[in-house]
Amino acid sequence: MIETVGTERLILRPLRPEDVDELVALDADPEFMRLINAGRPSSREQVEARVNASLGCRWMAYERDGAAFVGWFGLAPTDGDPRTRQLGYRLRHEHWGRGLATEGSRALIDAAFAYLDVERVWAQTMAVNVASRRVMQHCGLRFVRTFHGDWPDAIDGAEHGDVEYELRRGNWTPESAEPPRG
Repeated sequence: MIETVGTERLILRPLRPEDVDELVALDADPEFMRLINAGRPSSREQVEARVNASLGCRWMAYERDGAAFVGWFGLAPTDGDPRTRQLGYRLRHEHWGRGLATEGSRALIDAAFAYLDVERVWAQTMAVNVASRRVMQHCGLRFVRTFHGDWPDAIDGAEHGDVEYELRRGNWTPESAEPPRG
């Protein structure tokens, strides 16, 4: 388990059940949610269920200076294989465009390869989500494929599909590996 991770501008600490209120507020932002579920907020019950399912593989992010809540980052095991992790992140939209998504993602990717027995980190987003694709590329992930999922919500741009990116251990170069603390 990766405990607290620090970067130049962020502190990432493991998700806790008492974080629900901050995450409900994050998911209430229609600007943020437009590429997730057409702008509808998540219910408290949905957020609580996600928190309970994400303990041990999601981190809350705060500014190092000032401690403002930035969002969350995740590295969830996938396909029942703890050596394959899916990278995820959600940042409050007032923190977009500052490089924080890349900074937090790189820190977790570095920790996963350096301190866990991870062989592959992957991520996916809508093909039209240029900003998220740029984060993945800046973190060293490489384009794998475009696919069309059967999603429950009709979202503008969904007709272009989704994209998957990955980084494998053999292609990883540590950018900012800082030993996990805690």
